[in-house]
Amino acid sequence: MTSATFHVSLRACRSALVQGWDAICAGLYRTPPYRLSLAGRTPDHLDVTLPISWPDNPAQARAILDGRFQVEDREVTLGNPPWPAIAASPSAAAAFHAFAWLDDLRANGSKAAQLRAQALIEDWIDAYGRWRLPAWQPRVLAQRLAAWLSAADFLLAGANAPFPPKLLRSTAMQARHLVRVARRTSGRAEAFSVAKARLFAAVCLDVGDFTAAERFLVREIDHQILPDGGHVQRAPSLHLAVLRDLLDMRTAYQAARREPPPALGAAIDRMVPALRAYRAGDGGLVLFHGGKEGDRRLIDAVIGRSGQKGRPQDNGRDVGFQRLAAGRTVLVFDVGPPPPGPWAHAAPLAFEMSVGRDRVVTNCGDYTGDDARWRTALRSTDAHSTLIINGASVLPVADAASLGGPRIAVNAARRETEGSVWVEAAHDGYRRAFGLLHRRRLYIDPTGDDVRGEDVLDGTGRHGFKLRFHLHPAVAAELDSEEATVRLRLPTGGIWRFLAVGGRVSLDDSVYLGSGDSPRPTSQIVVSGAPQEPGGRVKWAFRRDDGPDG
Repeated sequence: MTSATFHVSLRACRSALVQGWDAICAGLYRTPPYRLSLAGRTPDHLDVTLPISWPDNPAQARAILDGRFQVEDREVTLGNPPWPAIAASPSAAAAFHAFAWLDDLRANGSKAAQLRAQALIEDWIDAYGRWRLPAWQPRVLAQRLAAWLSAADFLLAGANAPFPPKLLRSTAMQARHLVRVARRTSGRAEAFSVAKARLFAAVCLDVGDFTAAERFLVREIDHQILPDGGHVQRAPSLHLAVLRDLLDMRTAYQAARREPPPALGAAIDRMVPALRAYRAGDGGLVLFHGGKEGDRRLIDAVIGRSGQKGRPQDNGRDVGFQRLAAGRTVLVFDVGPPPPGPWAHAAPLAFEMSVGRDRVVTNCGDYTGDDARWRTALRSTDAHSTLIINGASVLPVADAASLGGPRIAVNAARRETEGSVWVEAAHDGYRRAFGLLHRRRLYIDPTGDDVRGEDVLDGTGRHGFKLRFHLHPAVAAELDSEEATVRLRLPTGGIWRFLAVGGRVSLDDSVYLGSGDSPRPTSQIVVSGAPQEPGGRVKWAFRRDDGPDG
C-alpha cells in the first residue's frame, strides 16, 4: 500500500465513523423526547432589532414572487408548497432552506413580498419544524436563523396572528438545537455562521447563553484567522463570507449596546487587506480552493463597512498567497499547501493574472451543483494554472472529502527591487510518486507589461509534464505555430503575447466556471515537456505587444 493510498484509506475510515455517529444522532433528533427538550420559554417580542442589510438581488425577489428560485445560473420552479420540487436538487434545497433570499424580498419592500415571505416561513415550519435534513444541518440552520432574525422587522410589521408567535417559537427551538451541535462545526468557516446565529438569538430573543456564544466566537477566531488575516481554509470566497459574518456580529453588538470582544475588531482589521489581495482587476475574487468571482457590490460593501482604508496585502506569509502588482497587471500566486477540510483543490503553485479589468490567466473555478463529477474534476491539478506530471493530480481528489495523501510542504521567498517583484516557491507533492520537486518563479517588471516565469523539476525522475495556463473565456487566443507563441487579445483591446522555451507550446480546450455552474468553453495554453534528462525546465513569459494592434 502506498503512502497516498494509506492516507486515503485512513480518511475513509474517519469519514465512516463520522457518518455512523451522524446516523445515531439523527435517530435521536427525530424522537418526540428530543423535540420536547427543545421546548422552552417562547419569546413574545424581539429585544433587539438588527439593522443589517447587504446588496440585494432584485431578480431573485421577482423570481420568488413568481414561484421560481434562482441558484447560480440555474432556476427551479417552486410548487405549492415548494419543498417537493426543491428537494429534487440537493444544492438548491440547501440554498432555499437557508433563507438568504429573505434579504431580497425585504429589499423589494412590497406587501406582496412580505406576504410571500410569511407564507413560505409558515409552510416551512409546518413541514420542517422538527428535525429533518437538509434543513437542520448546522450550516443551513445557522444561516436560516440569522436570516429570520435579520429580517424580523420586515416579517413582523403588521403581521396577523398566529404568525408572530409561530415564528418566534420555531426560531427559539432551532436556536436551542444549534447551541447543542455548534462544536461540530469548529475549525471550519461555517462555525462563524453558527456563532452569528447564536449571538443573534441571544441578543434578540434571550435564547441561549450569550457568554458561551461569545466564547465560541473568540475561540474560532483564534483557531481560524491567521496572523496575516487569512482564513485557514485559504478560499477567497470563504474569506469573504467569514468577514461578512464578523461584520454582522459587530453590528449585533452595537445594536445590543454591548462591548464586542477585542478579538472581533482585531480579526476584521486583519482580514480586510487580505480580502483586497484576493480581488482580480475586475473587482471580483480570484478562483482558488472553491468559490466563484462573487458579487462585486457585496465585496465593495464588506470593505466599505469595515471602515478600513489601505492597500491590498502583498505578502501573505501565513495564508500562503503572494500578490505581484505593477502598472495595471496583478498576479495572485498560491504558495501554500492544499488547505484542510472538504472541497480543497490540489493546486500548489497555481496563479491567476489580470490586466486592468480583464482576467487573462485563471483557474477553472468551482461547481456548486449536483453533479459530483464536475466537483471532482475542478478540484484536480489539471483544472488549475500550474504544472502537472504524467497527468497525475498532485494529491488524490475524492468527492465530498478532504484531499487524499500526505500533507505536502510548500515554501516561498519574495524579493522586491526598484519596482520589480520576484517570488520563488517550491512544493514536494510529486516527490513520493515521481521523485521530483516542483519549483516555480514568477517575476513582474515595474511597468506590469512583462511577466516572466520559470518552472523547474528537480530530482532523479524523468517524466512527461504539462504546464497549463487556463484563459478567461473573454480572451481570444491564436497560436503562431511557426514562432511557437500565442497571441492574446483582451476584451478591452490590449494585445499580449505568450512565449516559452523548454517545451512544446499548444492551445487546447478548457472550461470556466467562475460565474455560474454552466461550463463556459474557453482555451488553455499548454507547454508540454518530455525530458531526456532527469527533471525539466521551462522558461515562459507574457509580454504586452507594442505592435500596431497593441
